[in-house]
Amino acid sequence: MAETVYGTKSGGEQARAFHLGGEKLSAVILDMGGTITEITMAGRDGRRRNVVLGLEDLAAYEASGWWNCLIGRYANRLKGGITVEGQHYPLNQDDNGVILHGGRGSSWGSRLWKVTAHSDKALFLKLVSADGDQGFPGTMTVEVTYTISGNALRLDYTAICDAPTVVNLTNHVYFNLAGEGSVLAQQLQLNADGITPTDNLQIPNGKIADVSDTPFDFRKPHAIGERLDVADPQLALAGGYDHNFVLNKSAPGALEWAARLRDPDSGIQLEVLTTEPGIQVYSGNNIRPGRSNSRGEPMHRRDGLALETQHFPDAPNQPQFPSTLLLPGAEFRSTTLFRFSLA
Repeated sequence: MAETVYGTKSGGEQARAFHLGGEKLSAVILDMGGTITEITMAGRDGRRRNVVLGLEDLAAYEASGWWNCLIGRYANRLKGGITVEGQHYPLNQDDNGVILHGGRGSSWGSRLWKVTAHSDKALFLKLVSADGDQGFPGTMTVEVTYTISGNALRLDYTAICDAPTVVNLTNHVYFNLAGEGSVLAQQLQLNADGITPTDNLQIPNGKIADVSDTPFDFRKPHAIGERLDVADPQLALAGGYDHNFVLNKSAPGALEWAARLRDPDSGIQLEVLTTEPGIQVYSGNNIRPGRSNSRGEPMHRRDGLALETQHFPDAPNQPQFPSTLLLPGAEFRSTTLFRFSLA
């Protein structure tokens, strides 16, 4: 297995890159935040492409803290903190009382994780999050395994904690199956009959809305850009797609397909399978000028699509949503599979 120095963090620590896979599919994962900098496969023309929208260097990843990396302790949004067993924890709120991805300035994605084992097909990462980290109660131990098998990259998550707490983990990876340019022509299909609509702060209002006859109906494939500009209150609030889709499940925790993404030009197709009850679809609405991609070229809005498998945003404050409570003696487990093929 190839292991190289990827760069030096602002504090002087070296971040390493681990190269997984073989001829069909390969990936590069950093020990800083489990960041996925590359997933490479060949399109129908035989040319290999990096189908991940990466940043130009380690400094850019560290400054972002949320790009292509592991997100915790709570992925997506919370409002006003959490209450666990009668004790309120305000967490790292912004000026509007919103906590995004655990809170700005304390990202798990900018931290060096311990590599506990690695091979040419797998990488095992571990992080111990101390009691009070990001304002959350309890010392949490998280382990994430990246495994390549054939044309698939599998992520397995486990977490335990020594005090009652909440947990919601994901990898905020951006895909572009063309390898460059806009994703607007790429076709998306989702195994979801509903979304959790939000208020103007993008906090769920507690309801599940049917996607029928809306721009959120991806039960049949649609180009990502096909309906982005239609007059819809939810699209207007987010500036595009940035919504939690409620996945159809045969049983809670079943590893089943959630999303299919296909690029008509390269022929590359991605199928996402997950045990999670939801998936956040984010169309890169807030990518601003001045950022460069991994090729050193200017990055634009809609150059990538994030597919973040997850529990629902603000679930600790919305008891009708699937629970994210983690108690001592219990173990959080989650699996997401990114499976590639030529359509």
